[in-house]
This record gives sequence, C-alpha cells and structure tokens, in this order.
Amino acid sequence: MSDPLPAIEVDYDLPHSPERVWRTLTEPALLAKWLMQNDIKPVVGHTFNFRDKPIPGAWDGIVHCKILAVEPNRLLRYSWAGGNGENTLDTIVTWTLTPTDKGTRLHLSHAGFTEKNRMGYDGIGKGWRDHLAKRIADVLAEM
Repeated sequence: MSDPLPAIEVDYDLPHSPERVWRTLTEPALLAKWLMQNDIKPVVGHTFNFRDKPIPGAWDGIVHCKILAVEPNRLLRYSWAGGNGENTLDTIVTWTLTPTDKGTRLHLSHAGFTEKNRMGYDGIGKGWRDHLAKRIADVLAEM
C-alpha cells in the first residue's frame, strides 16, 4: 500500500449566493462550462461521468463518479475514479458552501490520493488551485 497524501484543500470566495453557486456544481450545462462535460444529478447514489480529452498513457478522458452526499446549497460529495495502471485514482471530492457577508465561501476537499498517484495529485491540485476559481467566477457572472 502506498503512503497517503494530504487532501487537496482550496477555498474560493465568491460574491454570489449559495443557491447560485450550488447551481454551478449541480446543473450539467453550468458545470460543463467550468469543469467538464457531465451527466450529474444531485441525488445520492446517482452514478455519472465527467468527460474530456484523453491524455495518452495516463487517462482515458473519463472520470467515473457516484454521488455520496447531498445537502442542497450546503454540501455535495462524490467519488472521483479514473485513470489506468499506476495512474488509477479512487478519490472523494467534497464541496462545502458557507454563506458569508459578501456571498459564499466554496470549500473544496479532494481526498484519497497516495504517493502511488502523485502525478495525478500534483496535476489535479494545480488545476483546482490555479484555474477553476476564475472559471467558476466567469460562469457565475454569466448567469
């Protein structure tokens, strides 16, 4: 068994209500604008996929997910699995929405990585930290 890595933890402060932010996490068309094509439904037990361009030798372009917890406008948790060979991931994504005086603090926790999948951890972590805050903000501004 490979040594566990700390969860990827990121906070996004957004000037929009939790209800509006929730829609960007749970409506397939809005979620696709900032993350990937998907067939999400915020219903516990629902299985869905994220789909994007494959990365030869590392990823087939599909993330297999299952909704694990739903508290509308507060919490969304799903499994996140994919990859192949040594790059296989079996992780958990949790989004927590907290109202603030200026809108919503959106907290992401992506847990379950090990040293064995360090490459995925580093790449996904960089994406969550460096790119998605702007993408989510852009989608919210368009709504």
